[in-house]
Amino acid sequence: MKFKLQTIALATGLALLAPLSSQLTAAPGDGKAVVDYFRSASRLAVPAKAPIYAAAKAGERTVAVGDYGFIIYTDDGEHFVQGEVPTRTPLTSVFFLDAQRGWAAGHDGTVISTTDGGKAWKVLRETRGQDQVLMGIWFADAERGLAVGQFGLALETRDGGKTWSERQLVDGEAGERHLLSIVPGRNGLLLVAAEAGTVLRSTDAGLTWKAIQTVNKGSFWAGAELADGSLLLGGMRGHLYRSTDRGEHWTHVVSGTQQSLTGIAQRADGTVRVVGLAGTSLLSKDGAQSFQNMIRPDRLAVTSIVPQAKGELLFSAVGIVVRE
Repeated sequence: MKFKLQTIALATGLALLAPLSSQLTAAPGDGKAVVDYFRSASRLAVPAKAPIYAAAKAGERTVAVGDYGFIIYTDDGEHFVQGEVPTRTPLTSVFFLDAQRGWAAGHDGTVISTTDGGKAWKVLRETRGQDQVLMGIWFADAERGLAVGQFGLALETRDGGKTWSERQLVDGEAGERHLLSIVPGRNGLLLVAAEAGTVLRSTDAGLTWKAIQTVNKGSFWAGAELADGSLLLGGMRGHLYRSTDRGEHWTHVVSGTQQSLTGIAQRADGTVRVVGLAGTSLLSKDGAQSFQNMIRPDRLAVTSIVPQAKGELLFSAVGIVVRE
């Protein structure tokens, strides 16, 4: 299993043991206690310590999602507020169309949405017991969206998420691989980072797709389009690949690490930061053509990175790492 799935499984197991036990103990023999347990995320005494798996910008706000249905947001990078979330399902991805409208997805085929910048959410879809794990979500506009996940799972909506239909993005073996994140680009470009060095590429905002097989043998977990239009993908064993032709061809970039990479962000000054396991922190000052490896002293595994006006916000399975 890939890092995100392993992290989610481990953190979820640890997080669920005590809360579920307390629910059942508080109301022994009362089935309602178990039902209510799944209906809303528990309240956090310190929102900044929520285990986070993904984060995104909502206008000037940063919204992060994670285990146990936790969603937190911040307007200044210093103070964090917990959102009202009607599920305790682990959430693995989040996307905002603008400052107000956003969607998140995760385990059990769950998709939730917000219209107030992440303060309150509602469930649009969930399929408990069907072993559907969604790893990426994206919307072209307020109506048309795409969610992807394990074993080639792809869901499409044309009504803002009210209804979803399964779709095969590409045929053959590539269409059955784990789809681990969605990377949007400009002018209709859309990529899906997948396992075994596969990249699914669309140039018409997800209407049609084709598989690009890179020489990378490991999975791609994260990606980003940079300010100059180039694309960068990172993943297992420190593999970094760069494209300057909108994802048609990919070139290996030396990362200087064998630690797996989980997040990519570009600062306002143009520098590119890539983060990953065991405190991995890569910095490029030449548009992602080369990187300097700077290992964090705390050796924490960073799960997501979001650029800020100055520096970045880093997230992990034990909460906010630091504002850099």
